[in-house]
Amino acid sequence: MRFAMAVVGFVALAACQGGGQDGYNEFMRERSAGGPSAASSYSPITGAPVSSGPIGAAPANSFDTAQAGQAGAPRISDEQDFDAVAARESIESDRERLERQRAQYVFIEPTALPDRPNADGPNIIQYALSTRNNPGDTIYRRMNPLRFSQAERACAQFTTQDQAQLEFLRRGGPERDPMNVDPDGDGFACWWDPRPYRAAMR
Repeated sequence: MRFAMAVVGFVALAACQGGGQDGYNEFMRERSAGGPSAASSYSPITGAPVSSGPIGAAPANSFDTAQAGQAGAPRISDEQDFDAVAARESIESDRERLERQRAQYVFIEPTALPDRPNADGPNIIQYALSTRNNPGDTIYRRMNPLRFSQAERACAQFTTQDQAQLEFLRRGGPERDPMNVDPDGDGFACWWDPRPYRAAMR
């Protein structure tokens, strides 16, 4: 019984393979000849739609397919293709393009920064540029004997060193230091450093 079933299965498989091969050969002949299968058909092997066009033709890339039917759609630039650029450009055309670009070039002279009408109080940038000493160089006399121990707590109330320096100048600094934020008397509160501002102006 098993032997009979195996024989039947083998015969059926051979028939399918033979028919499939014949169908495939017929399909290939029609595609090569540009027949109905070349225009629009389904694969006799998988049953899936096959693309139109002669055998061996390169398939359209996804960009071309996406732009099908879109009149005037931009194409991928071929500026990196030497042959394509050489076919449409020349030394003369490059010279003309450069001359057009030079004619359109506009040089804008730098001008001084405008005054800030709403600015009030000291300016830490101007102060940094007006100083010459480095942080730690004592310039101003400080009398409070506890100034060094109080400076850390006094500076902790400020978010940034710039804020500390600005408030220091507002309170009479650098000559006076009522907040004890400049214990060494260098004129810079909470270890504020004017040197980056000086370097920016060089």
